[in-house]
Amino acid sequence: MPPKEKKLFLLDAMALIYRAHFAFSKNPRITSAGLNTSAVLGFTNSLLEILTKEKPTHIGVAFDTQAPTFRHETFVEYKAHRQEQPEDISVAIPLIYKMLECFQIPAIGIDGYEADDVIGTLSYKACQQGFKVYMMTMDKDYSQLVNDCVFLYKPSYMGNGHEVLDVQRVLDKFGIKEISQVTDILGLQGDAVDNIPGIPGIGEKTAQKLIAEFGSVENLVANADSLKGKLRENVITYGAQGILSKQLATISLDVPIEFNEDDFLYKGPLADPMSALCDELEFRALKKRIMGDSIATEPSSQKIYAPSQEGTQMDLFGNPNPDQPQQEEAQKILETIESVAHDYHVINTLASRKSLIDYLLLQDEFCFDTETTSLEAVEAEIVGMSFCYLNHEAYYVPIPGDRVEAQAILNEFKVVLENEKITKIGQNLKYDIMVLEKYGINIKGKIFDTMLAHYLIEPDMRHNMDVLSETYLNYKPVSIESLIGKKGMRQKSMKDVELEKIKEYASEDADVTFQLKNYFSPLLKENKAEKLFLEVETPLINVLADIECAGVKIDPLALKDYSIELEKEVRLVEERIFQAAGCEFNIASPKQLGEILFDKLKIDVKAKKTKTGQYATGEEILSKLASDHKIAKEILEYRELQKLKSTYVDSLPLLVSHVDGRIHTCYNQAVAATGRLSSTNPNLQNIPIRTERGREIRRAFVRKDENHYILSADYSQIELRIMASFSREENMIESFRQGIDIHSTTASKIYHVPLESVNSEMRRKAKMVNFGIIYGISAFGLAQRLDIPRREAADIIEAYFTEFPAIKKYMDDVVNIAREQEFVETILGRRRYLRDINSRNMTTRGYAERNAINAPIQGSAADMIKVAMIKIHQWMKEEKLKSKMIMQVHDELVFDAHKEELPILKEKISEYMINAIPMEVPMEVGMGFGDNWLEAH
Repeated sequence: MPPKEKKLFLLDAMALIYRAHFAFSKNPRITSAGLNTSAVLGFTNSLLEILTKEKPTHIGVAFDTQAPTFRHETFVEYKAHRQEQPEDISVAIPLIYKMLECFQIPAIGIDGYEADDVIGTLSYKACQQGFKVYMMTMDKDYSQLVNDCVFLYKPSYMGNGHEVLDVQRVLDKFGIKEISQVTDILGLQGDAVDNIPGIPGIGEKTAQKLIAEFGSVENLVANADSLKGKLRENVITYGAQGILSKQLATISLDVPIEFNEDDFLYKGPLADPMSALCDELEFRALKKRIMGDSIATEPSSQKIYAPSQEGTQMDLFGNPNPDQPQQEEAQKILETIESVAHDYHVINTLASRKSLIDYLLLQDEFCFDTETTSLEAVEAEIVGMSFCYLNHEAYYVPIPGDRVEAQAILNEFKVVLENEKITKIGQNLKYDIMVLEKYGINIKGKIFDTMLAHYLIEPDMRHNMDVLSETYLNYKPVSIESLIGKKGMRQKSMKDVELEKIKEYASEDADVTFQLKNYFSPLLKENKAEKLFLEVETPLINVLADIECAGVKIDPLALKDYSIELEKEVRLVEERIFQAAGCEFNIASPKQLGEILFDKLKIDVKAKKTKTGQYATGEEILSKLASDHKIAKEILEYRELQKLKSTYVDSLPLLVSHVDGRIHTCYNQAVAATGRLSSTNPNLQNIPIRTERGREIRRAFVRKDENHYILSADYSQIELRIMASFSREENMIESFRQGIDIHSTTASKIYHVPLESVNSEMRRKAKMVNFGIIYGISAFGLAQRLDIPRREAADIIEAYFTEFPAIKKYMDDVVNIAREQEFVETILGRRRYLRDINSRNMTTRGYAERNAINAPIQGSAADMIKVAMIKIHQWMKEEKLKSKMIMQVHDELVFDAHKEELPILKEKISEYMINAIPMEVPMEVGMGFGDNWLEAH
């Protein structure tokens, strides 16, 4: 039997992470805690695609480090214009490192070099050892590394299969004769993203022509006199710059790293760590794909050597992999615009528009959709509108770029869009409502949002139109990228797309959405979600649209000053670290940090190492060492300061709209399965509030002008009050009714001391138990959070249930009900499906049981604040107040409150929040106001 082929996959981490992040930008994956896991999910799907389809024997992932590279030394301006790393990517990277640890896949980063240099060097050395090497990335620069045993592997994307580039395909793609000429092409063209200048006036076609004639950049520069006109002038003037650009684009094969094949051998994921991480990130479907059913009957320490190959394989962005035949899906062929008969029309004359409007006025309902120039509603301009009221028949109305002409055409459709007797159907209607409002058009009458309907029917699924169409209509819509290209500098705007193509695309959107409405409408009734849809989620659309349009004012100068202050603190902490270490080093380098802590200072003789041989220096490890070693505490503080500065303080000013100078976050109504709202750009839910430094960021959120205050209204302990109401726990209910501190009451009960004898440490532990119980905290989890022995934690939990027996009964009852019906409900009937509640896998079942306990409480809290928002918004509109609701963060509502209206606002807002949903335990609302959010809170 011949020996098994040695197959090494090397993944360019940052390229895949960025691609995943932006692929989900319109429909990000947000956990119930508000964490954006899009990049982690996309990256892991990409990884699984390789593991299941390509089955590499060896694998590794290369990361860029924060340290400057040799290219920065050669050219100071290298990558100088790159935008700062998005906040959600910064948050995702440590989680991806953890994911790789769970897969037992090495993550490699070498200071002074980029990921492509690391991959280039490893490819070269692995090739010499008889490996076939596949470099997984979308970066064309890697083409220069391709040879007879090294290939460029471009992953599948949006339904298109993967692409493998060998030598001939690279030569054909670049129009060259030798692989070595790839760097000549790159050098001449330059790279705007990396700020590699190239030679002005030379693009892809010209570069190919010149290299075909002269063979290299150096030879071209040497023979510049033979050229003519402007090209001759540019090559003479910028020739040295072209040669430098070639050097910058050349991938190094001399990185100081060895290829030891044992380090890259793929062994498969570890069950316990992988299960815990997937639970933390709420990757339920992904967890099934990785772990399959094998661990249900195996010991928890068992390694899983291959992801389950049953069920649908996904590509990088969770789309079904077209190259993977499926057992159930093998015969399923999706319909497309090419295979389905349709009748789509362009409506571009006054007479045809009038005719369309007349027909629309005869309908009980119709679907509409806007085509715009931007995903940001505040920035977007309308390019066209599509309408549909019959299956497979739709109409596209192009809107001219001139604002006056555009306004005139849109005004013609006011009579239809503002008709209160006609139901308007759409997908993500909040966006369309906001865009049209800028043109003075207010959507009136009933509305039906297919995205929100599906969110209530299947809260754990994705809800974007393409997925819904493929799932429920067996139809694959036209890809937006087929019209405007992939994301990046070369992506076109919708206004640049030819009319025939945009007509087909836009009309299809309206047609598909109209069909989805007819599919989902009976399902809402069947799932008893119609009342929640009509009375909560649908009215909330207009509330959120108004909040987003209003935006919030920030003080960039305050953030700039705070950034300087944080930078000073960073330098001071850095000095203390260097002093403790006895030398200077790159604190951001895990390799250097590990060597200092564990080789030089020897603060942990049993220090763990990663698969690449580096010491592990993650937050969890440093936190355990911080109490005994000051340097570990200082490093954690250093990281906190750096994250605070880069992720929030320096990033917020970049999100200010050029239209009105305010920040307009986007509220995601159909992301968190619990019913909670999440937000992006910025993620308001993630602004740190637990530390004094974090809270200081709120100072930069300021009042509208001198006639306004920032007013904050915040539910107090809403989830504990709901828990007390649901369980009918008399001890708790009585404490809330009498206004006694609930944490002190709990401490008094579980420690068996009078209320007045409760000290701060007892209260701290009781508080952790109170909130932990809602989330099904275990003795192990409580012990970790309180830094106490597990036995003590177990005793505390046991005492808690002894003193509050009704809570224990409620928890047991809700789990039993969930086992019977495989879902739980909030007070308004919002369902959370728990299809794993009867799983034989203890870990999977335990996760579902914790959700069974938490989802009704957290979801009811979400229901309550949504109802309050709707009532407050309606009252403010009716009273024509000058004040506006401008933010919703966790259990808090924030307002630009006009000073004259402050007394009535405080009275009515509190009243509406307290009485939003009547409960046995009275709700309590804390209110405050000031010149900024920090003062108000």
